[in-house]
Amino acid sequence: MTTHGGFQPVFCTIVPPHVLDRLARNTDPVLAGPARRTIQRDALERTRRGLTTVAGAPSVAPRADAEPGKPQRTIYDAGHGTDLPGSEVRAEGEEPGQDATVNRAYAGLGATFEHYLEVYRRDSIDGAGLPLDATVHYDREYNNAFWNGEQMVFGDGDGEIFLDFTVALDVIGHELTHGVTQHTANLTYYGQPGALNESVSDVFGSLIKQYAQGQTAEEADWLIGAGLLAPRVTGEALRSMKAPGTAYDDDVLGKDPQPATMDDFVRTGRDNGGVHINSGIPNHAFYLLATALGGHAWERAGQLWYDVLTGGELAEDALFADFATLTVKAARERYGDGDELEAVGKAWEQVGVRTR
Repeated sequence: MTTHGGFQPVFCTIVPPHVLDRLARNTDPVLAGPARRTIQRDALERTRRGLTTVAGAPSVAPRADAEPGKPQRTIYDAGHGTDLPGSEVRAEGEEPGQDATVNRAYAGLGATFEHYLEVYRRDSIDGAGLPLDATVHYDREYNNAFWNGEQMVFGDGDGEIFLDFTVALDVIGHELTHGVTQHTANLTYYGQPGALNESVSDVFGSLIKQYAQGQTAEEADWLIGAGLLAPRVTGEALRSMKAPGTAYDDDVLGKDPQPATMDDFVRTGRDNGGVHINSGIPNHAFYLLATALGGHAWERAGQLWYDVLTGGELAEDALFADFATLTVKAARERYGDGDELEAVGKAWEQVGVRTR
């Protein structure tokens, strides 16, 4: 439970609203139809999330046979419906079945749990062994995946623009990290704090993938959602931490709008104040820090981000400068006046965020 001003889980999707909005306006019904239905479904789930927050979400207790430090995964199949969680198809410890989507979801939850436990000694996303539930085959041609404050949900994609949303491990890690933020800093999902919320999920989503693949910062692709885009799309992924604004440039999707520095900060009332757009700025700062330090990014750069997220000093309405200042403080406290302190200050300077 967060130590900040109240437990406020939010509804968070991996595909930004501006992408779905553009698809929904396409003249081809094959492209527009799934996008419109996804937008409508997201709106309903967002409303449901809001009502649950007001009424109080049901608590989820560990199973009676749960072991500390061991995942408790359950995968459900919605059968292309929208009732959650759906029918249970794989429980913790059961062998893989014939459904590759189920198996990928199960493995992705496990990889995320393993990363937080082994790297940061965090027992599940709440730090207290929270069971990890996920639903696959949600709705028909649903072009998204989301964390609803209680569980993960994956669509199969429409096959034209998006593929099965379980194919990208960083997407699973991204969405579950919204749960970590929910249980720690509880960053407000609007404007700069909302962009930080999204960025933190991108950072740890990428680190979870890098950890699973044993990659160094130099070897990593720093892409979020690589493998999600169908072959017809001109692009690599949903976002690039290495080069924000370059993930895709497509005649249907348009061009990736993410800025890399504060010079190009986007002011908008859409997408909760541009949370999926301006997250490119802190994303790029992390990439610059991780590659400057070298080696495995989860060790030093990731540790600093984790220290700030969970340290209790990050306000719910924190701005980029607030977060940056705390990373400098964390670097000094953990590493002294070494390379880490210089590198983190320089990374934020390069993206135009001043530390205090």
